[in-house]
Order: sequence, then C-alpha cells, then structure tokens
Amino acid sequence: MTYFLDIIYLIASVTFVIGLKMLSHPETARKGNLVAAFGMVIAIAGTIAMKGHDVAPIIYGLIFGAILLGTIVGWITAKKVQMTKMPELVSLFNGMGGACAALIGLIEFPGYVGQSSYMAVILAGLVIGSVSFSGSMIAFGKLNGSLRNAIRLPKYNIINTAVLIGLVAYATYIVMSGTGNAGHIYLLFAAALIYGIMFVIPIGGADMPVVISLLNSFTGLAAAFAGFLYGNQVMLTGGILVGSAGTLLTLVMCNAMNRPLQNVIFGAFGETAGGGEGDQGGTVKEVSCSDLAVLMNYSKRVMIVPGYGLAVAQAQHVIHELEEILNERGVEVSYAIHPVAGRMPGHMNVLLAESNVEYDKLKEMEEVNPEFKNTDVVLVVGANDVVNPAAKTDPSSPIYGMPILEVEDAKNIIVNKRSMNAGYAGIQNQLFFHDKTSMVFGDAKKVLTDLVSELKSMS
Repeated sequence: MTYFLDIIYLIASVTFVIGLKMLSHPETARKGNLVAAFGMVIAIAGTIAMKGHDVAPIIYGLIFGAILLGTIVGWITAKKVQMTKMPELVSLFNGMGGACAALIGLIEFPGYVGQSSYMAVILAGLVIGSVSFSGSMIAFGKLNGSLRNAIRLPKYNIINTAVLIGLVAYATYIVMSGTGNAGHIYLLFAAALIYGIMFVIPIGGADMPVVISLLNSFTGLAAAFAGFLYGNQVMLTGGILVGSAGTLLTLVMCNAMNRPLQNVIFGAFGETAGGGEGDQGGTVKEVSCSDLAVLMNYSKRVMIVPGYGLAVAQAQHVIHELEEILNERGVEVSYAIHPVAGRMPGHMNVLLAESNVEYDKLKEMEEVNPEFKNTDVVLVVGANDVVNPAAKTDPSSPIYGMPILEVEDAKNIIVNKRSMNAGYAGIQNQLFFHDKTSMVFGDAKKVLTDLVSELKSMS
C-alpha cells in the first residue's frame, strides 16, 4: 500500500509540473489548472485512504468537513470576485497557505523536541509561513485601500534588519538548546508575524505586484519544509514548484522595472507623495468621442494600452467590441502589455482573456516598443506610470530607469482617465502634456461605450 501511495504522489507531482507548464500560455492555462487540481485531488484522496486506517471517526468528520467548507468558500469567492479584486484574492489565498504552514509548525514542534534537524525544518517553515501570512494580509489591506500605500518608521531598514536577525538567532537558540518549552515556539511565532507586518508596511503600493509574487514564493518554500518534515513527496514537489516559480517571477518583474529586489524591499517606490494635479506646467488637450471615432475609423493601425483603470471600470468586454468593429473596417488592432500593469503579475492578460481577446493580439513591451513609430493611434485606457516618459528623461523621478511602453513615438496619443490625478507611483505623467496627446476624461466603460456607438453610427 505504501508503494501504491508513492505512485499516486508521483502522478500528482507530474500533473503539477504539466499544469505549471500549461499555465505559460493563455490558451492552455485553464486546462493546466484542471490538470494540477486533478493531481491535488488524487493526492489528498490517496493520503486519506492509505494513511487513515487507524484514525478515529471524528477525525474523518473533521477532515471532510474542512474540505467541504474550504471548497464551498473558495468556489463561491472565486466565482463572485471582480477582476479589480483579483489581486486582493490572490494575496488573501496566498496568506492562507502561509498560515497553514505556520500551524503545522506549531502542532508538530512538541513531537520533535531534541531532534535538531527536524526542529530546524519545523521552525523554518513556521517563521517563513508566518511572515507570508501576515505580510499577505498587509498586502491585501493595501490593495483594497484600507491601508496607506507606504508607512515608514524612522530607521525602518535598520529596525527590520534587526528584527530579522533576532528571529534567526532566536530560532537557532531553540534548535541548539533542544528546549521543549511551548512559550518559546509561540513567542517565535508572534515575532515572525510582527516581522511580516513590518516587512510589507514600508513597501509602496506600486510595488505590490512584486511583493505578492515574493510572498507567494515564501508560501511555497514553507510548504516544501512541511513536505520534508512529513516525508511527503507531493507536498515537497508542490512547494518547490511554487517557491521557484514565485522567485523567478519576482526577479522577472524587478527586471521589468529595472530595479533590484533590495530596492523594492527597502526603497518604498510608491511612497513619493508629489505629482498631484498641476505639479507640471503644460497644456492639456481634450478630444470628444465623436472626433476620436473619426480618427480611429480612418487609421490603419491602432494600439491599445490597458491599465488598472480598465479593470476598475470592468470595460474589458467593451474594448473587445471596439477592437472587433475596427477590425471589420480594416484597422489593425493590437494590445501593448507592460509586465507590471495592473495590481498583480499578468493582471491585464487575465482581464483581456476574460473578454476572449485573441492571445496573438497581446504584445509584450520588448516586442511592441519598436512598433509605436508606425502606429496611427495609441489608446491608453487607465494606464499611467507604465507610459510615463519621465522614466527615461527625468533622473529625479522615482520611476527613472524603469522600462516603459514608448507610446510617445506614435502619431496620435489618446489617454482615457477619470481625472488628472497622479498614478500609483504618486507622480504626475509628462505624457498628458505632450503635443501629440489628447485626453478623454471619464469612466472607461462609459467612454468606450460612447466610442463604440459613434463608430457604429458611421457605418
């Protein structure tokens, strides 16, 4: 029976790898999720069936009750969540994974007192899981607006580093001393929770996609420690996959922002408070939807740059309708996607995939930047910092050096925003005052709906 369970774990591990690979392309991502979920189901079922022969009936009731409750809550939440709330949901679910790893450490620690290697594994999972949990909750609060973008304590870098060193030293003491005092483990747990809060609070809102990805890797690492503790191959494999994928994604996003990871963690990128309305001189030109419809109708090439404002307005279906109308009239339409657009990695890709936009029309920054010079109209919908020329021209700007979508090279630039307020990085956008830029103020869904109506009336 043990060998049979090992085979089940092997199959489940293979499905995780295959599912992760399939997630790399939108056309196979949904199927990849199902494949990986199937692997998790058989792993759970196999574990209960093969290792539950000496378990009391009440434990079975608790296990299946917890599975049923988690399934119902997770299913309903995922079905009802709006795309604007998806980053918050990812952060929340990730925090739950960290909490599970921390609870495993609290429960299992008394059974391994005096066994240094196992104590080290348990405490590592406990600390990392706790940091992931509390940090994810802070990220959740920042994303839903209940917490300020960045809260900086005096000398917070020094304080955070001192707390981290203290955590490692304290955990080392517990392992080396072999103490079984429950007070030590709970004190370490509380300190790790506090450090997770202190770790994320100073980080600005514009860096939340990177933070979510980093915390996700923490949760994977904590799960891998739990798998090592239990000798459970499928937990170990899943944790390693999540940890490594999250780490790689974090580094990729840092490269996309042209900033080292330590600068994200210690720099508080989104903290800058300047950049309000009127911070820069220049004239802002407005354009009506009817004039914009004429301009786009007689264009040969249109590029759409989606941002968080598109998600807030839930206008992804309307913008797809706009794309289809222009395509029918011989206008080539594509989408320029910045790696850190939105509030989580791949936010814009997921948003547009929901409205059935063809994946081939989604172009990454490196591919699309050379194409702007041959583009008649660029329509920027809700994006801000990722198209700000200050990243290239203003050394004093907090986003200086960050690769951007070079929309200023296009022949005509149309920007749709609710107002002239600064973006998530807290600075004004020089693009709004460009000679080739015209502004369309208003909710993205309403503006795009009016634009679609104007185009239809021209047929």
